[in-house]
Amino acid sequence: MGWYEHELGWPLTGTLPPGLVTGVRFDALDVPAAVGYALLARFPRPGELGPVALDGHRVRLLVAAGAAEELPGLLEWLEWGGIALDVTALGAGQWMRAPAHPEWHRREAAYDRSAPVWLRPPRPGVDVEATVPALRVTGGADGSGVPIGLPALVAALATACHRIALRARTQDQPWAFSYASRIVAGTRPRSLTS
Repeated sequence: MGWYEHELGWPLTGTLPPGLVTGVRFDALDVPAAVGYALLARFPRPGELGPVALDGHRVRLLVAAGAAEELPGLLEWLEWGGIALDVTALGAGQWMRAPAHPEWHRREAAYDRSAPVWLRPPRPGVDVEATVPALRVTGGADGSGVPIGLPALVAALATACHRIALRARTQDQPWAFSYASRIVAGTRPRSLTS
């Protein structure tokens, strides 16, 4: 785990196994894996999102330190307040399980299938704060290598969470006006020929 402390400068918890302390160099947005994969498909370039980890059935997206405190207000500002979304944040005073070094993830997964892994690992030699979504985006005028802003990321996460929740609800219910559901309910419309 010296990779985190020595190459990236990220503080670790004193526990075994060690965890990555949030709220110092970065915070983490925590969403269901299906939402995380949908977001990765929407932003395919690695420089757009910053580091992304998979921990069980949850995806953790690293964002700028302080973003966890901004999340509730940002959701309200984006008009998602009052809608139950499965989006949480890890910030100051919290931690996340540390994924294995990106080159070791296959070996670690063979021993512990629940061990977190990097979907988009941090890049050594690149300042973390410059690669994670934040409220303010600075960078080149052409937009190359500049991450998306935190409001755009949270809006995309909220939309994906809502879509997945709606899909899960509609899979359990037949469509209200489908011909098959009306036959099952015994309210089949009268045929023109009968």
